Amino acid sequence: MPSETRSPRLAVLIDADNTSAKIVDGLFEEVAKIGEASVRRIYGDFSGTRSKGWADVLAKHAIIPQQQFAYTTGRMPPI
Repeated sequence: MPSETRSPRLAVLIDADNTSAKIVDGLFEEVAKIGEASVRRIYGDFSGTRSKGWADVLAKHAIIPQQQFAYTTGRMPPI
């Protein structure tokens, strides 16, 4: 049985609260150069208007959204 060369399988995990939906096409083009994006997940608070731009591209790129509610606002102070 001949061994077939399989491209690397990659996990693409996106932080929706800190990334614009405008980069997604270019992101997956770059990922395709390296291997196959077998896991595609995006994390963020989709209940607000801030992440609404992602709604249009989730189905197009088969990205699975993971709801993470923002229980606090602002940044944590340095320790």
